[in-house]
Amino acid sequence: MTLANSRLIPDQLNYLNQMLLIRRFEERSIELYGQEKIRGFLHLYNGEEAVAVGVIGGLTKEDRIISSYREHGHALAAGVEPNKVMAELFGKKTGCSRGRGGSMHLFDLSQNFFGGLAIVGGHLPLAVGMARADRYLKRDQITCCFLGEGAVAEGIFHESMNLAGLWKAPVLFVVENNLYAMGTPLTTTLADGDFSIKAKSYGIDFQQADGMDLNQVLESSRKAIQSVRNFSRPFILVLNTYRFRAHSMFDAELYREKSEVEKWKLRDPILLYTQYLKEQGVLTDGSLTNMTSEIDLKIEQAVQFAEQSAEESLDEITTYLTYTNA
Repeated sequence: MTLANSRLIPDQLNYLNQMLLIRRFEERSIELYGQEKIRGFLHLYNGEEAVAVGVIGGLTKEDRIISSYREHGHALAAGVEPNKVMAELFGKKTGCSRGRGGSMHLFDLSQNFFGGLAIVGGHLPLAVGMARADRYLKRDQITCCFLGEGAVAEGIFHESMNLAGLWKAPVLFVVENNLYAMGTPLTTTLADGDFSIKAKSYGIDFQQADGMDLNQVLESSRKAIQSVRNFSRPFILVLNTYRFRAHSMFDAELYREKSEVEKWKLRDPILLYTQYLKEQGVLTDGSLTNMTSEIDLKIEQAVQFAEQSAEESLDEITTYLTYTNA
C-alpha cells in the first residue's frame, strides 16, 4: 500500500486527530439532539474510536467498507466529510444520503463507504457478496465489514461465515465487542463467548486484540488486512472495546451500573493514546489544545452547513423510487 493510496496517513498525530474528531462530533451531536435539530435514532460511537481509526487507517481508498447502525465513526474515519455526515443527521439534501437515511444509513460511494445498515447482521451477506465479486473478477480490493458482537448470535452471521469460508472471499470481519448487544450482556446472548471457535468452524482465520489500545488495534488490523489481501481469504478480527454512551438516545441504560462505565473510562482510547504520545515526546499540552480547537471549528462549520442546507422539496420525494404493478 502506497502512502498516497492509504485512507489515513500513518502519522501518530493524525491518528489522534481522527479519534478526537469522532469524539467531538458525537458530543456535539448529543447537544443538537437535545435541541431537536437531530431527530430519530442516534447511536453514538464514544469509546470505540480506536477501532475505526486503527482499522480503516490500514485500508486503501479502493477497499470497501460496510457497517451497521453505529457507524458515524467509521464514516468519518473513511473520509466522508463532516459536513455531509452532519447534514445527513439533520435530514438535509446535502447529506451523504441526501437526508433520506439519517444516523443509521450513512453512505458515500466516493469513499467506497457502503453504509450504515439498520438491521442487525443484515449487511454481512452484502459484504460477502462484494468480496466474492472481487475474487471472481480478480480485483485487488478487499472488503472490510464492521459488526457488533450482538450480530454473532444471528442466523445470518453463520450463513455469511459459511459462504465466506466456502468461497474464500477476501473480506475482513471486524467484530466490535462492546459487551452489550443493544441492552443485553454478551453472557446472556451467546452460549459460548469464544469467538475463535466460530471462526475455526468455518475455516476462517482469527485474531483478537484490545480495542481500547490504538497501538494494539493498528498492529492486529495490519496483520489481518495483509492476510486477507495476500491470501484472498476471510479473516475475523475481534476487538474488545466498550461504548461509553447508552445504546441509543432512547435507552434508559438500566442494564449496567454507572460505576462500570466510569471504570472503563479510565481506559478511554483517546486518553491512553494521548498519554502514550506525551511519553514519546510527540505531543504537548499546547499542541493538543490547538488540535482540539481546530477540530471544534471544523465541527461548528459542519453544523452551520447543515443548518443552512435545504431539505428536499415535496416534488422530489418520489425520486429514486421504482413502482411496479404487482
